[in-house]
Amino acid sequence: MKTALLDQRADYLGITGSVLCIIHCLITPVAVMTSTLLDHDTLRFGFLSLDYLFIGVNIVAVWSASRHTSRPIRLALWSFLTLFALGLLLEDISPSAEYVAYAASLGLVFTHLANIRYCRTHHAH
Repeated sequence: MKTALLDQRADYLGITGSVLCIIHCLITPVAVMTSTLLDHDTLRFGFLSLDYLFIGVNIVAVWSASRHTSRPIRLALWSFLTLFALGLLLEDISPSAEYVAYAASLGLVFTHLANIRYCRTHHAH
């Protein structure tokens, strides 16, 4: 029963996770720079640990959504997820990786929306 519910809501979970990640990534630098009350290293570690949470949420969402969809959408979901995870994990090494994560997150949102439309027209869920 829980798996069926997750399968039905996987795209909405993925969209929510990706949008929250974009908001988080836009707000984090401002919060770290403007915070004078907390230790910057502690605050930075707390905000960056959310990256792993977003990766985990999106893995669950993509896995659930890709089980009942077409091959092109499945390929797009897993490709954007891979780029998203690599972008977040490598953002300290390369500044351009942050932009890859933004683009992949938007790609996940649009691909989940496409999957919702596909599932409505093909009754996959």
